[in-house]
Parts: sequence; structure tokens; C-alpha cells
Amino acid sequence: MTGQFKKLSEEKVFKDPVHRYIHVRDELIWKLIGTREFQRLRRIRQLGTTYVTFHGAEHTRFNHSLGVYEIMRRMVKNIEEKEDWDPEERLVCLSAALLHDVGHGPYSHSFEKVFHTDHEHWTREIILGDTQINSVLREISDAFPKKVADVIGKTYDNKLVVSLISSQIDADRMDYLQRDAFYTGVSYGHFDMERILRVMRPTEDQAVFKQSGMHAVEDYIMSRYQMYWQVYFHPVTRSSEVILSKILHRAKHLYQEGYKFKLEPLHFNSLFEESITLKDYLKLDESVIMYYFQMWQEEDDPILKDLCDRFMDRRLFKYVECDPSTQMKIWPELLQLFKEAEIDPRYYLVIDSSSDLPYDFYRGGEEEERLPIHLLMPAGDLRELSRESDVVEAISGKKRTDHKLYFPKDFLEDQTTHAEIKKKILQLLMNQGG
Repeated sequence: MTGQFKKLSEEKVFKDPVHRYIHVRDELIWKLIGTREFQRLRRIRQLGTTYVTFHGAEHTRFNHSLGVYEIMRRMVKNIEEKEDWDPEERLVCLSAALLHDVGHGPYSHSFEKVFHTDHEHWTREIILGDTQINSVLREISDAFPKKVADVIGKTYDNKLVVSLISSQIDADRMDYLQRDAFYTGVSYGHFDMERILRVMRPTEDQAVFKQSGMHAVEDYIMSRYQMYWQVYFHPVTRSSEVILSKILHRAKHLYQEGYKFKLEPLHFNSLFEESITLKDYLKLDESVIMYYFQMWQEEDDPILKDLCDRFMDRRLFKYVECDPSTQMKIWPELLQLFKEAEIDPRYYLVIDSSSDLPYDFYRGGEEEERLPIHLLMPAGDLRELSRESDVVEAISGKKRTDHKLYFPKDFLEDQTTHAEIKKKILQLLMNQGG
């Protein structure tokens, strides 16, 4: 066991705009940060295409991962002051926090939907596979990589550790809310993290919060609610994500149809063939994707060319509000009219839905992640948050869903061809939007 938990001879410090400083004292963490798999996160934005809406949102998964590590470091320090912890358990926490997003791909969530990938799966593959990260983790013990992977997979034996990185109030969410608010320039995501950390108390299964800190927790819940609807689900960002998804769908369709690209999409071939390896996956980042999108602007296929032009030049689809119950009545007519106007509805008529559940209490048979936030009362008993907070009770279990219909308004306004059909389409769409 000697030498496994080495400290650096001198503390390393990252200057951070959110947490001011990020402190690294453990040799293991410093080595993990230096691996090629972790450095790849510098080339993947935290918020995907949100930069087209909020121009400051250029921060990366690398920024965020360091921030989650720093919050976890402070959480663990607080826990260690209240109970004895195995030094290896501490390193499991810190490593899982640092590496929790290492499996994200470029433009992660849109990318995952098109190619049916899962970043948590790839995170575990990176931790357990033939990688520099795995080699560094194995310096602790041969079993150590699996412990870290199990925390991320929510199967680790110590449920408290899992809750610190994945629950309704955890290190991950506390960092991304503050970080995303900072870089987008909005005020919604700010809350009193210092207070929350001070009133956090460890139990066997999860962290709970002293009742005296309830208002700080309320503020956190409402900040998350506002960030989802004002930033994460912003309709302009969703338009760019729709176009991004359609580019990838079109390129995949052309490849499978035997289309000859001017530039062979070597980085995509295994994705298109659904045979991607870990080595292939780790070669993908947003600089690679943007290179192909730029090159595909010169392709002969008019749909791929147009979609890439739109994405690169920010000529986004317009949208109208959409009520699915009434929209289904006009959908067949819209599809037919788009075809008659020679606009392929598979790529140019898209319903996009977003939904969020800001807070929920546990319901049998549902996601373990929805274990409730508990307050530690003065008498020592635990009370579920919404039972004490009128603010949280008002939004508990209430899933809000928003539907929008996206389309290329510029195509429809160009009435040099199919003028009457395009006028009819516009009328239908405008009526749909109220």
C-alpha cells in the first residue's frame, strides 16, 4: 500500500473563473489530467451548439470536469472532518468526479441521438480499456479502475459516493449551473454553493442538508429550473441542433446509399457502419466535425451542402410553437405540400420537443437518480425537501414539455418556383404558431 496515495511535492493550482482556484494535491489526479483522453476534452464544448445563441458559451468539458473535481474535493474534505474515510475511497470520489464526462463525444447529445451512442458507456470503456487513464488508475490497484467506473455507472457499493456525483443535488450539477451561467452571461444559474456545502451532512446512502440551509437548496432548485428553460432549451440553440442532427443523418444516409464523397469521411466510416471502436471514438472531437462540415459545403449533394452552409453561416431554421394534438391533423398535408414544393420534409420539417422535471421525490420503479433531497431536522429526523418547502412543493413532480416545429422559412419565401404551394405552407405554419 505504501506509495499508492502520493502527494505532489508542491500543490498545483488552476485559475478558474467560477471557483477562483482549483487545487490539485494528489499525484494521481495530476497524472489523470495529463492523459491524452482527458486533454481531448479541451476540444469538446460543454454546451454543444449553445454558442450560436450565447456567444460566450465556448467553455469546454475540460473546464467543467476540473470544476466538478474541485467541488468534490471540497465535499470530501467536509466529510473527512466528520468521519474517518479510507484514503482509497477519497481517491475514488475525486477520480470519478474528474472523469465523469471523459466519454462525451463532439456535440454530445445530438451526436448520441444520431449514432445511438451513450457517453456514460464510453466513459466506462475509457476507464476500463487500453488507455492512458486506465494505466494511471491501475497505479493505485488493479481493481481501482472498476471502482471508478462503477461510481459513474451508479453501481458502486458505497451509495453516498454515488450520490455525490449523481443525484438531484451533486457536484456535477452544482458546477455546470454556475459555469454555464457565467459563460452565457445570464444570472439564472447562480446560487449559494458555499452555504450548501456548509450544511451538507453525510449519511450511509446519500448526503443530506441541515434544515437551516433549506433556502439555499431552494435557490439551487429554482436556478436549475430557470437555466433549463432560458438557456439549455433555448429555441435558437435547438434550431442549430436540429440542423446539426440532419447533417449527420444526411451524411450517414448518403454513405449507406454508396454516394461518393469528394472527401472520404474516414472519421465517420465506423460510425456509419455501426462498428466504432474505442480507438476510433477517441479520434473524434469538434475540430474534426467542423472540418468535415466545412468540406461538405462543397459537396454535390444539394441537401448536405445546404445544411452545412446553414450550420457554418448560422442560417438557422425558423420555428413556430406546436401543439401535438392539433399538429397531427395538419402533418400529412404539410408533408405532402413540402414534397410538392420539392423540399425534402425528412430534413426540412422537424418537430423538436424538450422536457424537464426540475425536482421529484422518489416513485417506486423509477430512476434511482430521483431519490429525493432530504433535510436534516433539528431533532435529528429526515424530511423530504418538498414537505418543508412550499417553493419546491409547487414544482415537484411536474414535468414541463415544450414543442416547436422547425422549417426553412427562406426556402418558403423564395417563391420563384412553386409559389402557390409555398404560400399555402407558410399559411399553415403561421396558423399553427398562433
